[in-house]
Amino acid sequence: MSIKVQNISKSYNKLKAVEAISFAVNEGEIFGLIGPDGAGKTTLFRILTTLLIADEGTASVAGFDVVKEYKSIRNCVGYMPGKFSLYQDLSVEENLTFFATLFGTTIKESYDLIKDIYIQIEPFKTRRAGALSGGMKQKLALCCALIHKPKVLFLDEPTTGVDPVSRKEFWQMLKLLQQKGITILVSTPYMDEAAMCDRIALIQKGQILIIDSPNNIIEKYEKTIYDVRAKNAYQLLLDLKSYPSQYSVFAFGESIHYIDKKTEFDSNELHKYLEEKKHAEIEIRITKPTIEDVFMDL
Repeated sequence: MSIKVQNISKSYNKLKAVEAISFAVNEGEIFGLIGPDGAGKTTLFRILTTLLIADEGTASVAGFDVVKEYKSIRNCVGYMPGKFSLYQDLSVEENLTFFATLFGTTIKESYDLIKDIYIQIEPFKTRRAGALSGGMKQKLALCCALIHKPKVLFLDEPTTGVDPVSRKEFWQMLKLLQQKGITILVSTPYMDEAAMCDRIALIQKGQILIIDSPNNIIEKYEKTIYDVRAKNAYQLLLDLKSYPSQYSVFAFGESIHYIDKKTEFDSNELHKYLEEKKHAEIEIRITKPTIEDVFMDL
C-alpha cells in the first residue's frame, strides 16, 4: 500500500474535523476524496503530509509512519495545497529553481517528469507567478510539487476556481503522471471529477460514507431516479417537495432529480399532480444515477 490510514481522528476544540477514518491507496493508483467544503479533506491531507498530528489513529505514506518518520515522508511526497502558495513575486523559472534547490536537485535533472506540463508554461518562464492565469498557476504549482520526483502526490482541490478547459487538461496530466508510477491522492468538491479516479471515497462531516470505484458505486445504487422538468423550475422544486410520497428532491442542472418512496411508482400520478399545480411543459423520465445522486442519498 502506498498510503494506509487507520482510525484517524482530529478535532479542533469541540469540532470533529475527521472521525475514525480508515482507507488504503494502492501504488500507482489515482484515489479521490470527494466531498463538499468542510468535509474534512484538507485536515486529512495535512495529517498525511506531516503538517498536523492526529488525535487518534495511525497512518503511513510510502511505508513511513507520519509521526515517527515524518522527515522521510517529506522527501518522497509532493503536496499541492488548495490555495496557490508559491512566491508570487518570483518568476515561473525562479519558483521552480527555488523548490528544486530545496530538494538538492535541478530543473534539468527532473525535466523528463515535468516536461509535459512545463512546456505549456515555458514560454512564460520570465513572468511573475502572481501575473499568471488560474490555469497557468495550477500548472506551475504542479511542476513545483513534482520537481523532486515524489513517489506520492497529494493534490488538495487542485481544480477549484479553474476554468473547465484547464480542469480537463489537468486531469489529462494526472493520467500521464500515473503512467509513470506516481500514486496520486486528490480531493475535489466536483462530483463529475470522480469518474477520473480509479477509486473514490465519498466524505461528509469528517466521515467516509463509501469507498469503491465510481462505476461500482453507481451500479450498486438501486433506487429509480426521475428527471423532472417544467417551465417554472423553482416552483417545480417546491411542489415536488410537497408531494406526499416524495423520498428525495434536489436540483440537478436544468432539471429536478426526484425519487419516490413507492416501489411501484406511477409517473402519471405525479404528472397529474403537477398539472393541478398549474405547471406547463412537464417532462418526467427515468434517468441514470450519477455519483452526485448517490452522495446526496447517502
